[in-house]
Amino acid sequence: MNSKKSALAQGFIRCHDCGCLSRKSEQNRLCPLCEGQLHPRLSNSLQRTAALLLSAFCLYIPANIFPIMTVTRLGVGEPHTIIGGIIALINSGMVPIALLVLIASILVPLLKLLGLGLLLLNVHYRWQDHARKWTIMYRIIAFVGRWSMLDIFMISILVSLVDMGGVAQVIAGPAATAFAAVVVLTMFAAKNFDPRLIWDNQY
Repeated sequence: MNSKKSALAQGFIRCHDCGCLSRKSEQNRLCPLCEGQLHPRLSNSLQRTAALLLSAFCLYIPANIFPIMTVTRLGVGEPHTIIGGIIALINSGMVPIALLVLIASILVPLLKLLGLGLLLLNVHYRWQDHARKWTIMYRIIAFVGRWSMLDIFMISILVSLVDMGGVAQVIAGPAATAFAAVVVLTMFAAKNFDPRLIWDNQY
């Protein structure tokens, strides 16, 4: 039997916002450092994270199937999916940019979805191995999430810059909305997941 006790079992609460550790009491409901609301654990963390993650999974499919942008030249439109755009960049000799788009638009969102799914399974089934590694994975997911917006930023710039009437124009496609929603939902999912639950499995 493990003789170690968690901080919560010893009467301490870690602030979810700034990480400050303070003693639990009825009077001490605010963090002494950032004055944020103290919670032993975020309420309904798993349910909210699972709901956001499932929504992101559902939107990830149309984000990769439908055109993310349409390039119009002399009145002729050429729609591009994310994969189609990567192939077009490779054929144009822009392999580094193609790799950047592949990582930011395909691999990072997919790995985030899978990683958050594994974290949910870890807490639900109370896996007790490698808690430190699971925590590091959560921190990486929370950090790199915002960089998945690279594609949306690029499309926004192209739409505003390439507008030559009937000569050339870039129009954002339906996949752009779905992709932006996937990124935002995964960011909210990571924010709603309470990593302290990982360590509860150790005691």
